[in-house]
Amino acid sequence: MKLLLATLNRGKTADLARLLDSSPIEVLSLRDFPDVPDVEEDGETFLANARKKALAYRRLTGLPVLADDSGLAVETLGGEPGVRSARYGGEPADDARNIARLLRELAPYPRPEQRKARFVCVLVYLDGEEREHVTEGVCEGTIAAAPRGDNGFGYDPLFIHPQFGGRTMGEVTRDEKNSVSHRGQAFRAMRDILLASLSRRA
Repeated sequence: MKLLLATLNRGKTADLARLLDSSPIEVLSLRDFPDVPDVEEDGETFLANARKKALAYRRLTGLPVLADDSGLAVETLGGEPGVRSARYGGEPADDARNIARLLRELAPYPRPEQRKARFVCVLVYLDGEEREHVTEGVCEGTIAAAPRGDNGFGYDPLFIHPQFGGRTMGEVTRDEKNSVSHRGQAFRAMRDILLASLSRRA
C-alpha cells in the first residue's frame, strides 16, 4: 500500500515512515516523482495550502496523498510569519534569512512574554475516493534572543518549548522534539485514519 507525502523534506518523510514502520504502508515523497510540477502555496491559511497540495498531487499521481502546511505564528507580530514562514526572509526560501528577519522584527520586544509564539501544522489526507481527512497540531513556546543548536530545521534553533528547560528545538534530540512538536501531534492524530483508510484498499 503506497502513500504519497507531498514534500521534498527528507526529515518529514522519515518521521512519517517511522510512525508507520509497523504497518504495510510504503511512504513515498515528491522525490520519487521528479517530473511532477510544484504546486504554488498561495492560500491565506495553513488549511487552504495543505488542501490545495493534497488535491493537486492526488490528481497528478493517482495515489492517496497526505499534505501539510505548517509555520510559526508570533503573537506580538500579529501571527506573522504565518503562512509565509518558509519565505519570510525573501526568495528563494532560506532558513538563515528567515531567522535573521524574525530577530530583527522582534528586536524591540526583548521580554519573554513579548515573544510568545506557536508552531502550527495542518495535515490534509485525500484517500482513494478523494475523501478529505484533516488533523492539526499546535506547539506553544517563546522565541530566543539568538539561534542555538544544529538539530532540526527552519525556526527550530529559535523556538523554546517550556518542557526543555530553556533549550531550543535545535538543541534537543529528534525524539524529544517529536514528542511535543506540532507536526508530531498532527501525524499521531492522523495515524489511525491512514491505517484504517489504506487497509480498506488492500
